[in-house]
Amino acid sequence: MKKATLVKLGLSFAGILALAACGSSSTKSASETEDGKTKVTWLNVLHTASPPTDKIVDLIEEKTDTEITFNWIPDASKEERLTTALASNELGDIVTLQIAMLKNSSVRNALKSGVFWDVSDYISDYKNLSKISEDRVNAASIDGALYGVPLQKDYARAGLVIRKDWLDNLGLDVPTTTEELYEVAKQFTENDPDGNGVADTVGFGDRAPSDIRYTSFKLFTSYFGAPNGWAVDDKGKFTPEFDTEEYMKAMNYSRDLYKNGYLSQDFAVTQKTDQQEQFAQGKTGIYTGMIDIKNLKKMGQGIQEGMELVPVNKISDGKDGEYHVWSEGNGVGGLLAFPKSSVKDEAHLKKLLKFVDDLLEEDVYKLMTGGIEGTHYELQDDGAINFIDMDLWQQDVQPLSSSRPSEITFSFKDADPEKELSNQIVEENTKFAVLDPTVPLDSEKNNEVGSEIQKIVVDATVQYIMGQTDEAGFKKAVADWKAQGGDQITKEYEAAYKAAQK
Repeated sequence: MKKATLVKLGLSFAGILALAACGSSSTKSASETEDGKTKVTWLNVLHTASPPTDKIVDLIEEKTDTEITFNWIPDASKEERLTTALASNELGDIVTLQIAMLKNSSVRNALKSGVFWDVSDYISDYKNLSKISEDRVNAASIDGALYGVPLQKDYARAGLVIRKDWLDNLGLDVPTTTEELYEVAKQFTENDPDGNGVADTVGFGDRAPSDIRYTSFKLFTSYFGAPNGWAVDDKGKFTPEFDTEEYMKAMNYSRDLYKNGYLSQDFAVTQKTDQQEQFAQGKTGIYTGMIDIKNLKKMGQGIQEGMELVPVNKISDGKDGEYHVWSEGNGVGGLLAFPKSSVKDEAHLKKLLKFVDDLLEEDVYKLMTGGIEGTHYELQDDGAINFIDMDLWQQDVQPLSSSRPSEITFSFKDADPEKELSNQIVEENTKFAVLDPTVPLDSEKNNEVGSEIQKIVVDATVQYIMGQTDEAGFKKAVADWKAQGGDQITKEYEAAYKAAQK
């Protein structure tokens, strides 16, 4: 398989083979084949155990008039290998830089130093690229420069999954306020929602807060109107979310849930898979992670008879009636970047941008998502997708799904009504999404110590929720954060923001 050869080598010698070896001499070849097709070498991230077969890649080549060579790097070692590739200038024509990679200091420095083309002045010339929203372009830019095509994602995917059958059993409505949500958690804990006569249920399940973004608490901060990461006022003054009144309200809300037993008492040491198992086994009735609804339902089959689920995104604090949902990456999942070491001139860049633009066409998008109709999937009478052979789809199609330049270009209707409702709610979240103003900004201090000192606040937040520290203790942690680099980070964000406004 010609397009997977380099992948297999990379995977087989993961700890031995340098990434530079993945970029063969093909990265330096002419930009066109003898018959005039554009050659594309693509350094991409592999999220599956094996690379895709050539079946779908061949069709993509046909539709885009290209010859594609994928140089895959395993997800687990992507940052290490990318750093090696940057040092060796063996990057290919296109490099996938996922959102987490953009926070890597080596990557950010490479972007800022001109290793990659600034495409700001080009994307407006292409049918599909020109439709990328201004918010996403701004979020993907660094110091006003766009060093690649933004990978488009939904603005906000967060939400709750609630046991609808338990609500019905207790005569409760789907909650719309934080007060109503609290009552549901209380009733799910105290009033035997599954009717088994045993006090063995808890309202909220949750997971370890090592990445606090995916916990119930992060959603609560949205519900109480806290900023997403940072607030910025009309004078350009920045305030971290944990230094706001709304953040404290969310902590007190979680603290009360925990104190009364309405939040799982072991949440601080629970991993995502365990959180899912608890829900599927009927131990908890509220799950944070709306997009997991289909998987939760599947896990509960044969365990929870009559399980009915409802996705929920509209929860307000009951005061202004407005809804807020935090946004991850402001609708950007990374960049498709074009290294100047491989893309020598503007003419070559334009050919590659045309290729990416073609990938956003609906027919190509469908290939990279569902595969071939009649082979990998079929459409039901209502337009919902039904996969014919999941094993075949996993071999031919699934590895390419992370290569799509956008997750919002086209959506197949899901055959599962609860999952389809969840998909629709994710779309609706766009109206309520709270963006993080620092996403397009750069702070050297944050690149240096941001992750390390963030742990100070995360630990203090968890301790407060669990009643292990008081408000004074939490504020001391915030002061420690400021002293250990937070104040400098704030100043640098303010300066970068001011510069971006000019």
